[in-house]
Amino acid sequence: MLMPRQKTPDLLVPTLSGSDFNLSEERSERGVVICFYRGLHCPICANYLKELEKQTPVFAERGVTTIAISSDGRDRTEAMAEKVDAGALRFGYDLSLAKAREWGLYISTSRGKTSIGIEEPALFSEPGLFMVTPEQTLYYGSVQTMPFVRPHFTELVGALDFAIEKNYPARGEYAGEV
Repeated sequence: MLMPRQKTPDLLVPTLSGSDFNLSEERSERGVVICFYRGLHCPICANYLKELEKQTPVFAERGVTTIAISSDGRDRTEAMAEKVDAGALRFGYDLSLAKAREWGLYISTSRGKTSIGIEEPALFSEPGLFMVTPEQTLYYGSVQTMPFVRPHFTELVGALDFAIEKNYPARGEYAGEV
């Protein structure tokens, strides 16, 4: 399990821009929001990523970068980026399922074609949303077992504003006996 205030796993994936996203080399004032999504087959992911696309400039105003990552290959990732009309949001692809599991993501098996007629991969990760500090420690994390009921980006921006104003630390860091 990932622990707040502790170093996160490393993360290196290619991006649609042609460069790699390397978490250990990410440079931003306050960190990065990493949105792991299920893949092109998921219509809920497309709507979710449209919202992240809209909020990416808002995060940038606060010194936070964003990236959306899935285990889809380049072609399916390009199709998703086009579907959400991505301009500001970076897209990473080819996330290994071993790396997804290292981040605490749940793995699902294919159920065939989805409601939008796109075949699910044999195995894929379920959604997760993380905010990682510039020191590569976990500040915020949320993982889902299915595509429904995800954190809202506008609420995350509001929480970020509060955290900045109050110098609010990451919570949930206690790992001792209870």
